[in-house]
Amino acid sequence: MLSPSLAQEIAGDTSAVIGYNVLITDADAMVIGSGDRSRVGTFHEASVEVMRTKEAATHNASQAQSLRGVRPGVTLPLVAGGQAVGTVGITGTPGQVRRFGLLVKRQTEILLRESVMLRSRLLAERAAEKLLADLASYDPEVIEADSLAFRAADLGFDLRLRRIAVAFEVTTPPRAPRRDIGLVRSEILRTVLEVFADPQDIVAATAPGRVGVLHRLTPRHTVDAVVLDCRRVVEAIAAQDGLAARAGIGEPATTVDALHDSYQDACEALRLGVRRQDGVLVHSIGDLRVHQLLTAVGQPARARLLDATTARLRTQPDWPTLRDTITAWCESGYHLVRTAAALHIHRNTVVYRMNKIEQLTGRPLRDHHTTLALYLACLTDHLTPPAD
Repeated sequence: MLSPSLAQEIAGDTSAVIGYNVLITDADAMVIGSGDRSRVGTFHEASVEVMRTKEAATHNASQAQSLRGVRPGVTLPLVAGGQAVGTVGITGTPGQVRRFGLLVKRQTEILLRESVMLRSRLLAERAAEKLLADLASYDPEVIEADSLAFRAADLGFDLRLRRIAVAFEVTTPPRAPRRDIGLVRSEILRTVLEVFADPQDIVAATAPGRVGVLHRLTPRHTVDAVVLDCRRVVEAIAAQDGLAARAGIGEPATTVDALHDSYQDACEALRLGVRRQDGVLVHSIGDLRVHQLLTAVGQPARARLLDATTARLRTQPDWPTLRDTITAWCESGYHLVRTAAALHIHRNTVVYRMNKIEQLTGRPLRDHHTTLALYLACLTDHLTPPAD
């Protein structure tokens, strides 16, 4: 349980502080750390009895001489979880070093517990990362759903519970000093875990600057609440110097197949949202289904749609403005006042733009078939990456 590297660090540092040599043994009474490095790897016979009884022992010069690898001093058991896992010894006249014994023992046991907790946490993080990665790449032809469910159960996660996937992306803002996102990985992960803290939440780093969550939904914690939680995370990360964050949210799921889809949708929401929803930092796939469908269509078909419906409009210098007007008109339910409010302009300006669009296309914007085709073309244009 106590690694040789940690044991050597503790023994070396403590020896320097108290002025007496400190050595640490493992459960086999072998020295794995010592201020006197020549003793590392030797057998310390006194530790056998100390570990058996869990009682400290002192040895004067004559007693130490009769024991293999032992020098005058005091030897104390290191106890973790009620079990003796090694010993700590201090070399010197027993009367002089006994006063340091309990202090060094407690310090070493505290560091041992912290080491075990850190190792346990790291192992749990790695297991969660592997589970999330396998769910993200799930293919029923390669691995059975039951196999993933059983592995999740071993980690304490019940995949039958209703969950929703969230994907976070952390970047450095364009005008901020560059930061190595990999160096703040633990800090980012801790921020997400502070909000998504349900014991059934599966949270893991998936790549530098990426964190995935399979969040447990309860009757009291709805999808709307998840959106608010994502905003809390995004704001907390943005409060850290030189970082920015966005979130994508999938759909609720209760099976391995559906969890896979939900996570893929969350990643898609991130990808689509950055191009479609300017200024929005939390993107739900439910708001982007049409956009997702359009990006799934081949580029030639999208290009033909654009040419057939917006050819003359795209020759205009104010094409982006006309495009946004068509989009707002459709997304506002073909309502003039709501469209004006969405665009933050006067309704007369909306009427002017609509008249111009109708003149250029030769089609009325109140015809739903015409408007739907224009709307899809505008979304396609907005989602198309700019040419290099």
